[in-house]
Amino acid sequence: MTVIVLTNCPAGLRGFLTRWMLEISAGVFVGNPSARIRDVLWNEIQQYAGQGRALLAHTTNNEQGFTFRTHDHAWHPADHEGVTLIHRPDPNAPPAGQAPRNGPPSGWSRAAKRRRFGRG
Repeated sequence: MTVIVLTNCPAGLRGFLTRWMLEISAGVFVGNPSARIRDVLWNEIQQYAGQGRALLAHTTNNEQGFTFRTHDHAWHPADHEGVTLIHRPDPNAPPAGQAPRNGPPSGWSRAAKRRRFGRG
């Protein structure tokens, strides 16, 4: 079984996928193509997705019974001792290239800083 989820992709790409798979909901495709066809479809998706995002999940012979690939997602697969997990970025982390802030934000009164961070 193979599942492909497209978000914000061109309509032509969705039409292309309907040749090989069933679109059960907007942007959600299911089917059972061979491994070779699945790889060809994934290459086409990566090439023609434009500004869109794509996710491919398919069955395989591992501990979880499936694996997945992502294209232009903020969440990325990460291997942890043979199990694939999703790594979600920390929303509170500073943007790339900026140093993390140390201490309380500027503009707080001394009393507010003491109440929040202690007397140290």
